Amino acid sequence: MSTTTATPPATVEPIFNTKPRGLWSTALRRLFQRRSAIIGMIILAGLILVALFAPVLATHDPVKSLIGVEDVQKRSAPCIHLLGCPADQPQHLFGLDGNVRDLYSRILYGARLSLLVGIVSVGFAILIGATLGALSGYTGGYTDTLLMGLMDILLAFPSLILAIGIVTVLGPGLINTLLAIGIVSIPVYARIMRSSVLSIKQQDYVMADRSIGVPAGRILFGNILPNALTPLVVQGTLGIAVAILDAAALSFLGLGAQPPTPEWGSMIGQERNQVFTAPHLIIFPGIALILTVLGFNLLGDGLRDALDVRQRS
Repeated sequence: MSTTTATPPATVEPIFNTKPRGLWSTALRRLFQRRSAIIGMIILAGLILVALFAPVLATHDPVKSLIGVEDVQKRSAPCIHLLGCPADQPQHLFGLDGNVRDLYSRILYGARLSLLVGIVSVGFAILIGATLGALSGYTGGYTDTLLMGLMDILLAFPSLILAIGIVTVLGPGLINTLLAIGIVSIPVYARIMRSSVLSIKQQDYVMADRSIGVPAGRILFGNILPNALTPLVVQGTLGIAVAILDAAALSFLGLGAQPPTPEWGSMIGQERNQVFTAPHLIIFPGIALILTVLGFNLLGDGLRDALDVRQRS
């Protein structure tokens, strides 16, 4: 009598064996797939490291004049020993500025000020603008008309011209510069937040909360705002670059950071008359400014593509 061997049932593998990715994890993965975004992050990482370790990397006090210690006649030329400078002459990688201060050290400390201006001013603008935009979009009616009318008035003025006017009224200085740049940026973030809130408040889960009597504040701050932050993140990253440029422009005009504070725009403005006799005094802070703005722009473009719902599979 023949015996048959029972074949064990085959194991069925689940079709979906991976945990679905969230919005931010997917965006982060897509961000690292973009070469331009990686370049921007590398530039900004270097900038942050320079800002954090400026006291270690700097060779001189950025605000102290070296007159009486250094040879004033040689202050315009950058000097490193590898380029044939005398061994007994102190190194000044980027030379000395018109006030006999080490330019290399001033540029390093200028990275701190640029990051401070960009992050603080944009953070202030996002906080105020997002709040006004959320209230306007969710409430509607006369509140929406009044707040957006005020934003339209601010948007009617060129941002830099309006910032110059605010600083002129308040007085020159770094704090007033931060305030002016933040004020002129508020309408942009208010408009973006209002648009997002108007779209999200029509979603089914928001309508369901409203139908069962969930308080308006809980709906707005608990359900709508967390889902409306995506465009603000992208615009905020790009806005930091704009804020740094505006601060440099105000300092160039003498309305921003006041001497001897090491700020790139102020350094360019102070040495603008030496563009032909000592161009490196303008080129080096200009390069630092360009790289910083480029880094934020590349990162902002990468975030915009990574968070774009239409490009997600």
